[in-house]
Amino acid sequence: MSLAEAGVEANLLAESGNERDLAKLRAAWAEELEAAARSADHIERAAAYRAVGQFRFRQKEELLRRGLEDDSPACRGSALLSLELLSRDHPRAINSVRPLLHTLANADGNAAVRRLAIMSLRNGSPQRDTIVLLQGIAEEEGLDREIQQTAAKVAAGLEKKARER
Repeated sequence: MSLAEAGVEANLLAESGNERDLAKLRAAWAEELEAAARSADHIERAAAYRAVGQFRFRQKEELLRRGLEDDSPACRGSALLSLELLSRDHPRAINSVRPLLHTLANADGNAAVRRLAIMSLRNGSPQRDTIVLLQGIAEEEGLDREIQQTAAKVAAGLEKKARER
């Protein structure tokens, strides 16, 4: 079984609530995941960053930070997917890398990475600087329409969250 296949299995276990088997799978794949994240091959690194979320590996959040700073858009995207997944119930994951997410959302050279960074921000605390940044992205002329729409939608959601507090 490959790391990618183990990640799919781990995700199924996590979604079904089978924590015991998920913990066993984490233990069996922890070292290989770390090794893949250090690989020279961006495809292996991307699989490792994606697996962090699939395994619900909260202990590996620092590994995701490295993924967000990777030269490869595929690696950054995989790290963002994992971060978004880990942050659904725990905004701390987003809040701890918020400045990096702001940079990716505002200036990454890859449109898909920008959109993923914006979507990840929706799971964080509704901080004013994030809302203002997203509103600015939504109004930026000449920007990809999907990025603008995603930024507007996430900004509105964060504003609503802030009002409900």
